[in-house]
Amino acid sequence: MVSLDNAVIARLQSHGEKFEILVDPYLAAKFKEGQPIGISEILAAETVYKDSGKGEKVPEDVLLKIFETLNPLEIAEQILKKGTVQLTANQRKEIQELKRKQIVSIISKNTINPQTDTPHPPKRIENAMEEARLSVDIYKSAEEQIPKIIKELRKLLPIKFEKRDVAVKILGEFAANAYHTLHEYGATKQEEWLGDGSLVLVIEIPSGIENEFYMHLNKLTKGTVQTKVLKRYD
Repeated sequence: MVSLDNAVIARLQSHGEKFEILVDPYLAAKFKEGQPIGISEILAAETVYKDSGKGEKVPEDVLLKIFETLNPLEIAEQILKKGTVQLTANQRKEIQELKRKQIVSIISKNTINPQTDTPHPPKRIENAMEEARLSVDIYKSAEEQIPKIIKELRKLLPIKFEKRDVAVKILGEFAANAYHTLHEYGATKQEEWLGDGSLVLVIEIPSGIENEFYMHLNKLTKGTVQTKVLKRYD
């Protein structure tokens, strides 16, 4: 459970009543954007307050009338979904910056500059977002915000989402070790273990991480890996 010292207030006003719970600001923000986080992990106390500063609880008859339950976890879920979280300016700025970095990372890994066939460095994307004065919503997932951000970035940068199917052959002495890390880069479409222990597979990866993918494989296989791009598509 969250420490009371680190908790902030989440508040909902409904039917002329005020309901407050004490929550972890960062976990509450993740929950509101849709991440699967248990309510009990977010709460500092399983109590619904009328005024948390005074420790004044909401009467049970009021809770039953408005929420139709006395279960504090169910009530807290409704407060979080419908209400607001009272973040400090520093907390809001920190959460917003983390979300911005997440968005930049996703765009950098999944897009390329079609003019040079290379990924845009994260710093270039950050600068373009700043130039376009793009704001980041702390309560929406990064994936949900990316289409709108890409639309604006295309006014400043040549940018294209692209994936590649890459055929990979790894010698037997390195295959088992490499196999467990390949799935971190993309989805395997085909795979076959050869009689000599070698592994042959086709993996779909975002074009933006192609060089990183090759560097990782070369390190694992001491430069013996064989790769070939089979297909490129949006």
